[in-house]
Amino acid sequence: MKYAVEFPSVSYRDGPESVLRLAKALEDLGYDQLDMFDHVVMGYPTDSRPAPRYPPQMPIMEALMMLSFVAAGTRRIGLGTEVLVLPQRNPTLVAKQVATLAILSGGRVRLGVGVGWQQSEFEALGEDFHTRGRRCDEAIDLLRAYWRDDVVSAAPPEYQHYAFDSIAMEPKPPGIPIWLGGTADAALRRCGEKGDGWLGTAAANILQAIEIRDRVRDYASQAGRDPDTLGFQMMLASPPQKNSDKGFFADDTQVLAAAGSIAEAGFDWMTLNMTAMFQAGARTESSMINRLEALITLLRREIG
Repeated sequence: MKYAVEFPSVSYRDGPESVLRLAKALEDLGYDQLDMFDHVVMGYPTDSRPAPRYPPQMPIMEALMMLSFVAAGTRRIGLGTEVLVLPQRNPTLVAKQVATLAILSGGRVRLGVGVGWQQSEFEALGEDFHTRGRRCDEAIDLLRAYWRDDVVSAAPPEYQHYAFDSIAMEPKPPGIPIWLGGTADAALRRCGEKGDGWLGTAAANILQAIEIRDRVRDYASQAGRDPDTLGFQMMLASPPQKNSDKGFFADDTQVLAAAGSIAEAGFDWMTLNMTAMFQAGARTESSMINRLEALITLLRREIG
């Protein structure tokens, strides 16, 4: 089993040195991956839209910039997004940013992408919310082309939303896996056809995740791909929605029960959420590191 940690943006409040100490602690403790959550803005509720899933005042650092900062202070741990809202960004710029991060970090990057859900965020970034699925398909193809091909063009019929002719992007990065999140059928088909793995951030429970995994594998087979080449990652616990959920990471019995279910289902990866650990009582840097150490020790011993 491999263990990822969703890194908390709020760690910046104690200064940049604290961010690096937490990242280095994850590496030294033997975690495999540090993942960053992505949103650029949060919209306030208005007469025409409901409240967002997260408070508009919630501090969220830009994912790729945070990973670049962390990369400079670490040497081994993987660096990922869980997930980057790809169709609200320019894919050419994303290709260059992620390639640069991959090269300078020594090939430690895994790009997790999704289509997003917040229309106001797309509007703020000047992108069309309603075409985000098709543009995500095209953007994934463009990323791979930029990282692989000497000459890249985008034209119909393959591309309907991006258009340019005969351009190059150098230098080429080491191989960058692209994993996809989401639970809608279109997202699962996209993952099976184009992805290197599925990120179960939005799955409600392990039973839904198992069903999704099987559907993704089916879509991969239908696309002529080997489903055994795909990876699958599941969140150890969903972000707490009510006060009774907030003690999860303080309870070893609950942690082991959830981890055991993920392992028995045959998943390759599981994600631990540091923000949820904060809500479970690890409210200082030292207490967070101590809890992370206790958890990885427990999981390695009991799960592997």
